Amino acid sequence: MKILGYGKEQIAWIGVRLVLGWIFLWAFVDKLFGLGYSTTSARAWLNGGSPTTGYLTGTKGVFSGLFHGLSGNVGIDALFMVALLAIGVALILGIGMKIAGYSGAVLMILMWLSAVPASTNPIVDDHIVYFFLLLGMTIVKAGQWLGLGKWWITTPFVKKYPILE
Repeated sequence: MKILGYGKEQIAWIGVRLVLGWIFLWAFVDKLFGLGYSTTSARAWLNGGSPTTGYLTGTKGVFSGLFHGLSGNVGIDALFMVALLAIGVALILGIGMKIAGYSGAVLMILMWLSAVPASTNPIVDDHIVYFFLLLGMTIVKAGQWLGLGKWWITTPFVKKYPILE
């Protein structure tokens, strides 16, 4: 059975790619503007708030001391926000899947490490699930389906720098 010309497996990976892309993009938008979901307006990045402080200072894991020290750092804040935006846009558009998938997976492992062991499950939490989904999308090249991935990989810039596939 085909949907929009794609098989069931392809549709599943398209859905995963778009949903995870939205998760990253939404986190960026909410932290930038403080829409009141996970970030209040007063703590918005545009209002001088730190996008890393709320999460990192609240961690209580084995490595929490290290991550507490990183919270509120202007450079870490900027890097985190650029990562959220770039990964989210790349996943939604289906471009740069290799770098988006790998960098997103690294970000998820870092976030998992910041809270390990988690209070609800000492080993597996949503960050680990996202880690494997991001790697899976990278392996199957999910950007080529219902995205700009097929076009993207033919551009001279991407041919010169294949990590941008």
